[in-house]
Amino acid sequence: MEAGLSEMRNELQSRDALWRRIQLECQQLHKELLKIREYKDMQEIQIKHQSSCVPLTEQLENKNTERLLLAQSQEHQREELNEIRNHLYQEEQSHCAEQERMKTEISDLTEELHQEITIATIMEKASLLERQLKMELEIKDKLLAKQQLLDFRYKVIQSENTYLKEMV
Repeated sequence: MEAGLSEMRNELQSRDALWRRIQLECQQLHKELLKIREYKDMQEIQIKHQSSCVPLTEQLENKNTERLLLAQSQEHQREELNEIRNHLYQEEQSHCAEQERMKTEISDLTEELHQEITIATIMEKASLLERQLKMELEIKDKLLAKQQLLDFRYKVIQSENTYLKEMV
């Protein structure tokens, strides 16, 4: 039973490690998103500085291209983030279900253990009572043997007494 509990603990620990790893990945993705936004802001600042040299139409085309690229990148990151969220949700549900199953199993095992302890206690008491009964039976057998011996002696004395009365 301890091995089973140890195995369950190990499984929960591994699932917990997976959960933490996924959380770290989410944090890294958030950091990457912030870097991309900073990069975008830096590029916009560079574009503003270059605007004096580049005609406005060219600048607008560059901004549109950058925005399209950023939009695509953000969409891709959103998709990845949604996938990670879905995976996290599934893992969390699986983890919760596993915890509930383990709680139920531990409860069942605890109940079974209490039943076994109760049975063992009853068996121990029954064994003790059986020994006590055997001892009492032995004592009663000895007392019965003494009683029979005394009855025999009584009859012998009574017959001697009867014989002596007849003699007198």
